[in-house]
Amino acid sequence: MKAIQFAQFGGPEVLRLADVSRPMPGAGEVVVDIHAAGVNPADWKGRAGLNENAKAITFPHIPGRDFSGVIANVGAGVSDFKVGEAVFGVVAATTESTYCEAVAIPTGMIARKPANVSHAEMAAISLGALTALIALEDTAQLKSGETVLIQGGAGGVGGMGVQIARHLGAKVIATARAANHDYVRGLGASQLVDYSRDDFTKMGRLCDVVFDTVGGAVQSKSALVLKPGGRLVFVARGEKDSSAPADVKMLRPNVVRDRPHMDRVSELVASGAIKPPQIQTFPLEKAADAQELSKTGHVRGKLVLIVRA
Repeated sequence: MKAIQFAQFGGPEVLRLADVSRPMPGAGEVVVDIHAAGVNPADWKGRAGLNENAKAITFPHIPGRDFSGVIANVGAGVSDFKVGEAVFGVVAATTESTYCEAVAIPTGMIARKPANVSHAEMAAISLGALTALIALEDTAQLKSGETVLIQGGAGGVGGMGVQIARHLGAKVIATARAANHDYVRGLGASQLVDYSRDDFTKMGRLCDVVFDTVGGAVQSKSALVLKPGGRLVFVARGEKDSSAPADVKMLRPNVVRDRPHMDRVSELVASGAIKPPQIQTFPLEKAADAQELSKTGHVRGKLVLIVRA
């Protein structure tokens, strides 16, 4: 089968389209024919050796974490899925392997794809929605009536966060470039801040929760808009800053890949609470181009590799 892989850390030039062996399902696993795979910032960082799990990577390595496709084979002991079912999933961060035509994965890490979205749309939703759901619902325990600031509201994770926070009944403030304000407002934000022009800390300490998908200096500054006892949930690395208030909680979500959370994402998509983001697609062989665009940090919505039409 065809796969994108790299045999050493480096720039986009290390990515190669290769012929590799098709996986076989182990006990409790299925093999999924991938129709679409998401492209995430973690992918180019992993290729460059910058991810936390870089030491666990073995070469040659196939990148990619989220996908949507159709079950082609089932392993021993699998009774809850059958061949031909459309599913989506997120693989472990240490193994990755979705920039390819098929993946073997335990059934506990997949769920059935809702019928109201395409494979490309589901691939665009999967990891972002899973991350935002665990960050806001499980970790921050965001409640109806609370105010949340989403840092990076136009991105793949931030955009999912805006929609989930709105669904939970929170007032949603989001940062985004002015050109993306209408897009993020359409996702459910009631107030927008242009981070390229305005200082979001000027709003004062009016937020119960901040969901930071940006990291860096943004993270420490985000604590300045939290009420005493507020929760700052972050998924990107931040800069240490002693000026951050001591009366706020800094929380990093444990983004587990399990069936209950996958099913929760599926339910929210099926009900229309989560809608697909804006998507830009690339053929599998153009994965390097997609990663370089992701690296700019200015992607509206999600980048998706189309593996099968």
